[in-house]
Amino acid sequence: MAKESPQSPYALVIDDEPDIRELLEITLSRMGIETRSAENVEQARKLLGTQSFDVCLTDMKLPDGNGIDLVRHVQQHYPQTPVAVITAHGNMESAIEALKAGAFDFVSKPVDLNVLRGLINTALQLEKEPLDTARESSRKLLGASAAMDATRRTVAKVARSQAPVYIHGESGTGKELVARLIHDQGPRGDKAFVPVNCGAIPTELMESEFFGHKKGSFTGANTDKMGLFQAADGGTLFLDEVADLPVSMQVKLLRAIQEKSVRPIGAPREIPVDVRILSATHKDLVQLIAAGQFRQDLYYRINVIALHVPSLRERVEDIPALVDHFLRGIAQQWQTAVPRIDAKAIAALQRYAFPGNVRELENILERAMTLCDSDIITEADLQLPAGNDTAPQGMDGGQTLEPYLDDKEREAILRALEQTRYNKTAAAKLLGISFRALRYRLKKLGIE
Repeated sequence: MAKESPQSPYALVIDDEPDIRELLEITLSRMGIETRSAENVEQARKLLGTQSFDVCLTDMKLPDGNGIDLVRHVQQHYPQTPVAVITAHGNMESAIEALKAGAFDFVSKPVDLNVLRGLINTALQLEKEPLDTARESSRKLLGASAAMDATRRTVAKVARSQAPVYIHGESGTGKELVARLIHDQGPRGDKAFVPVNCGAIPTELMESEFFGHKKGSFTGANTDKMGLFQAADGGTLFLDEVADLPVSMQVKLLRAIQEKSVRPIGAPREIPVDVRILSATHKDLVQLIAAGQFRQDLYYRINVIALHVPSLRERVEDIPALVDHFLRGIAQQWQTAVPRIDAKAIAALQRYAFPGNVRELENILERAMTLCDSDIITEADLQLPAGNDTAPQGMDGGQTLEPYLDDKEREAILRALEQTRYNKTAAAKLLGISFRALRYRLKKLGIE
């Protein structure tokens, strides 16, 4: 059956209570949305088979099944149709189960109509973007390995949901890039993406940073302050290094996520917020839960969908493409010619274990460009530690690789400056790099 008007979105409402169906129909009608209604799973399946819908809204408990059954049916037969589930107030277990089954989002009873309108608008925005033409992003996950292909497919799939995603992987693998791609490719891509490093906020300021405060609510609160949740309203809040949150803040964060509202310090009432939560850490949250350092209920709430970002060791075949990308980027930043890298250097990189992953690779190449004395980077220019994971001779066993290599680079630059009586132009020539590259390295290493 064809739609009566291509301009009018169609929604399918499934609920066995006539009063709730009528409320939802009136609300959607005022949004310019045509509705069809069903009392149970059987009726809903028949309607889905005779007409296409832009969004489905179903109650969790139905006479002949439940909303999760319907979510799975739609996922299997009509994957482009987002389904939102209405759950009982406070029943987060059902909400999480629905999201894991593939629900687009959920709304709790009693239904807040403002929340419902926001959910429907987001779903309709998603429906405009077919699965094979997902929103393009200027950011890319580089590499043609099977591991990266799988990661890209997962990103595209979870971008269409509003379920919280827990991104896990080693330090330096690009977890924030993955979070940004999920945001960019989803229906919130034109709204704010707000990243926050949870380990960088002083404990005493956390509540104010996350939820905001009112003027005069505490000493030093001279103006109203908008919190991170409000800044991300309509968009995405990315909680990087979420494992670093103190337990006291984990409790407040859990409530904000579950209730979809926040109360600024000193405010008389809560403020509704529409935020998708993405989180990441390089730590093992399961171990932290066992040690009593991370709340299990918060873990289950943010880990509705888990996404693993592979280490560089898991995709060594991508190293040549990454090297080319980084060398071009560094050369453009320094306004120099793009250097070549010989085959032995590439082979050495592919043998190396990369404890710092992609971030470490970029730093190694920056350093190699700085210190190489020709336009060809050799294995010696990389200064990789012998034996892959083995620390270089003279390296403190407790020191990580990047600070060690920074120290070695600093020594080489200072030695060149001393030999040229601190003539930077001459020092750059002695080091075999451009003056612009030397100036960049001086600034990065904090050398006055």
